[in-house]
Amino acid sequence: MKTPQHPDLGASLEQSRSGLRDTHRRSLMRALFLVTGSALVIFGSLQILNGYLWLAAGEFVASGVLFLGVARINRTPHLQGWIYGYLVTGFSFFLLIMLVPDASVTAFVWVLMMPVLAYLLLGKKEGFFLSVPFMVAGCVAFYFHLEFIANARSMIDLLNMVLCAVLMLGFIHLYETRREEAEQKLFTLAQTDALTGLSNRSSFQSTLGRTLAECKRSGSGFALVIMDIDYFKVVNDTMGHDAGDQVLRNISRRLTERLRTTDSVGRLGGEEFGLILRDVKPEDSFELMDELRQRIADSELCYGEAVIRVTASFGIAHYPEHGSDAETLFRTADRCLFSCKRAGRNMVARAGMSAVKGPRLAGGPV
Repeated sequence: MKTPQHPDLGASLEQSRSGLRDTHRRSLMRALFLVTGSALVIFGSLQILNGYLWLAAGEFVASGVLFLGVARINRTPHLQGWIYGYLVTGFSFFLLIMLVPDASVTAFVWVLMMPVLAYLLLGKKEGFFLSVPFMVAGCVAFYFHLEFIANARSMIDLLNMVLCAVLMLGFIHLYETRREEAEQKLFTLAQTDALTGLSNRSSFQSTLGRTLAECKRSGSGFALVIMDIDYFKVVNDTMGHDAGDQVLRNISRRLTERLRTTDSVGRLGGEEFGLILRDVKPEDSFELMDELRQRIADSELCYGEAVIRVTASFGIAHYPEHGSDAETLFRTADRCLFSCKRAGRNMVARAGMSAVKGPRLAGGPV
């Protein structure tokens, strides 16, 4: 059984601070550094003509730092620090320009860009806490830019600024909230088997990869179990696919109600399921699966006037005794499962055992 080589989607989402992955944030920051740095060279030159030499010097220094960032942003491990440095410095610079007389009469428009940049690069929570203080300060700076509210026109100008800032922040916050909800729903759908509600194959393999990494660091072990419903095709062929779906849901409930919260279970496809049992000894995992096998064999599922009974077979492989990687463990557990099928089904087999456990059955489901 081949294991996927793509990155863990769950871990990727947890590590992401915004709707953009780190690779995309690096690309965006590189573009922002390049554009902002080039713009500051132009603005600095214009400020010299405007008579503000100290402001021009600051813009030239800032442009040099930004051009350095263009070269380093793709390699730096401190991406978050670069982002905060860019945003805090940029927002502070906007406020300064607004307070300098005659430096720019339109600098206040950058206040409306603050939530856009902050939410895009930092996400909803951090973007909110960074942008709100600067936006409030921007509105106050604009008030002083007006010098005083002497007439209705000045009041209209101030209210337009405040209203636009509030609406921009509200729209961005609402959008980011809805985006996070939609992303979480898509993630859940992508990681969940629609029929049983268990983890799907991709999610289970990602969990297995994380478990391997954690156990390698801690020196602990775990059991990988592959379970297959015996003669499941007979149920579908004789009673229909809806009956088969009911059987799969019933088996899923049996699996989840018996396992611990530290264990994991997923549907690998068809009638095959996978289980990860954390911190369990080989003998204990064998007894646990044999108890689960018996629970499944003893259970009855009423379907209309019929009663469906099925059995299941289990193959167990342990880390690190039977393999140190996911592919080897899957292959070993599959071989154990095959030995159960060959020996008569409704059995449990563990790697390294010379026999399987469970009653031999000659027939299929009833």
